Amino acid sequence: MGIAADFVLIILAGLVGGILARFLRLPLLVGYVAAGVIVGPHTAGPTVVQIHDIELLAEIGVALLLFSLGLEISFRDLKPVRKIALIGGPIQILIVCGSTATAANSFLGIPMTEAIWLGAMVSLSSTMVVLKTLASTGVTSTLASRVMIGLLVVQDLAVIPMLTILPQLNDIDNALPKLGKAIAIAVVFLASVYFLGTRLLPLLLKRILSWGSRELFLVSVVAVGIGVGYATQAVGLSFALGAFVAGIILSESEFSHQALSDVVPLRDIFGLLFFVSVGMLFDPGYVASHIGQIALVVLIIFIGKALVIGLSTRAFGYGNLAPWIVGLGLSQIGEFSFVLARSGLASSSLSKSTYDLALTCTVLTMALSPLVSSVALPLGNAWRAGQKPQNKLPHFELPRLDLANHIVIAGYGRAGVGATRALMHSGVKILVVEADYALFGDLAAAGFNSIFGDITSPEIQHAARVDQATALLLTMPNQNTVHLAVERARELCPSIRIIARAVNDPHAAQLSSMGIDAIIQPETEGGVAMARQVLALTSSD
Repeated sequence: MGIAADFVLIILAGLVGGILARFLRLPLLVGYVAAGVIVGPHTAGPTVVQIHDIELLAEIGVALLLFSLGLEISFRDLKPVRKIALIGGPIQILIVCGSTATAANSFLGIPMTEAIWLGAMVSLSSTMVVLKTLASTGVTSTLASRVMIGLLVVQDLAVIPMLTILPQLNDIDNALPKLGKAIAIAVVFLASVYFLGTRLLPLLLKRILSWGSRELFLVSVVAVGIGVGYATQAVGLSFALGAFVAGIILSESEFSHQALSDVVPLRDIFGLLFFVSVGMLFDPGYVASHIGQIALVVLIIFIGKALVIGLSTRAFGYGNLAPWIVGLGLSQIGEFSFVLARSGLASSSLSKSTYDLALTCTVLTMALSPLVSSVALPLGNAWRAGQKPQNKLPHFELPRLDLANHIVIAGYGRAGVGATRALMHSGVKILVVEADYALFGDLAAAGFNSIFGDITSPEIQHAARVDQATALLLTMPNQNTVHLAVERARELCPSIRIIARAVNDPHAAQLSSMGIDAIIQPETEGGVAMARQVLALTSSD
């Protein structure tokens, strides 16, 4: 079966690795990398044969990862912490990169070029791990969490110039001319992509959505992401750079939430391929023969990054426990270090031993990150107990969220229109989610707060801030849509009040068993109202 058999083997191995990682409460990608080690050429048992072909497919995974990152980038997250994010973020990256490179060259004997690559990898933290840790502890809206998110956004953005600059270190004598040429090409090409993307892309997507084809919408979104990436590669730039820029362009449109929702499953599958392919290049024998060195490097990374980031946080005026929480929370190495490692190995910028060291430290720091983050408060409180009272620190006020204590109305059909208008006239803050683009246009024309997308999608519910809403009103008649929306909403916010539409008595009974707060049958309600009117009119005769 060739590559088909390899693909099946990778998916199965990824499933087992993911289940094991979830059982051990580790990030899923740790399980995927472990699965890659098992099916790789350095271990016994089932082995992937067409490794090169799988690596080519994995490049699509990188592109989709960065495309979705571009879609998710929210510059609003930087506003309350813009100084530390935009100034402190680059400073932190440079300090960690420089100190890591110097230490790796001086004490581990790694050549300086490779040491700089290693320093760049260590300077990045894991957006995936940090956001999941914050969500699990319910502190996503605190000041410290905002600082962490702002720094993560800057670190993620830094991946793109790293992918452009680091490969030029192989030919340092001609690096500046090549880099200047690459920057010039990038400016002209990306300006053209931005101009065409902001002018033509919305018109194309609107026309596709007017046909009512969700499938074609998904195809068009993916084609934009990897198509721009391919065009960027054709002019001599990074494939990932083009995909990332395409995501940023699309993120500024009204289609961004639904585009992200649709592309996430595809991204996750190809992302699995990427992380498994990373693991396939890993040699367990390296870990066995360097276990002491690896343990020491991991410890130094945790301590060093925590100190640099924590002190940077304090230097920008954030006091109390914030430096401890931010420093230890961002002390791990991130998932985009895998992207840099693969790029370095493919361009012969990294030796196999440096790649193995970077991969091992990344996996271990990500796996240990929740444990390290959990000691931030005890350590911070112990430190404060032994310190003299400090002068009053400057006050940082977080802006109020755009959406909070609102009602989410899913569906702007016949029932949704009436509910929306009635609540609006009552002065209630509402947000309408609609998956039909024609109806979404009516919402925008009427001036309602609205999001285009499918309410069953976790990404759409997150964008609608369902977890901060007072109620969710499901007006659509489709039973499967209502059931899935209820399940996802309960996962995001177990206490949210839900009012749902039922099409008949059996459906109402099913919704009742799901714990719906109120169930409405429009036809039954309409029939009762008509009967009431008949009785009122006939009784007066």
